[in-house]
Amino acid sequence: MSSRPFRNRRDAGRVLAAYLAHYANRPDVLVLALPRGGVPVAYEVANALGAPLDVFLVRKLGVPGHEELAMGAVATGGVRVLNERVVGGLGIPDDVIDAVVAREEQELRRRERLYRGDRLPPDVRGRTVILVDDGLATGATMLAAVRALRQQQPARIVVAVPAGSPDTCAQLRSESDDVVCAITPEPFSAVGRWYEDFAQTSDDEVRALLARSTAATRAA
Repeated sequence: MSSRPFRNRRDAGRVLAAYLAHYANRPDVLVLALPRGGVPVAYEVANALGAPLDVFLVRKLGVPGHEELAMGAVATGGVRVLNERVVGGLGIPDDVIDAVVAREEQELRRRERLYRGDRLPPDVRGRTVILVDDGLATGATMLAAVRALRQQQPARIVVAVPAGSPDTCAQLRSESDDVVCAITPEPFSAVGRWYEDFAQTSDDEVRALLARSTAATRAA
């Protein structure tokens, strides 16, 4: 293996899709990307599997004054997940939580309008959902996404990434129904280390890939 096995996110998505081939051409399968970096990866996965593609937006709820510490998350579909250990341990009052939630939900709605327009979020109830990102380092965002998605009652949640920290991939196995990490190098250090081109994905690229995937699904 070269030190950078993936040329870019689209290349990584094609590699990852091969590990998910057993989910191909199944009417219950839905691919959800964590924007923005997960979208080019998920586009290739959805294309290879013949599955519809959408985004699943998650916003971390940072503790006021210590924003890097997550006390929970809000996600697509009006879902709120709280880390009771953090909230209870720090004695964070409800009105403070509500203020942080309101701010992050506003940003969530802005991004939803930007990426989805007038389309409603997909109904995941009873479906096999493949959650895709460009990699897993700490896994905090993916963990929040899994917990939020679980509240919407899919039949099965599959976490899929091209590159992941071995420990993080292992931890997510206890929260999801299947975890597919194409490579789990040790030491992991950072997701970008495994890509030749890890330039930031733009909002325009996200919108273009979603539109292209939607058109392909309708034409199928």
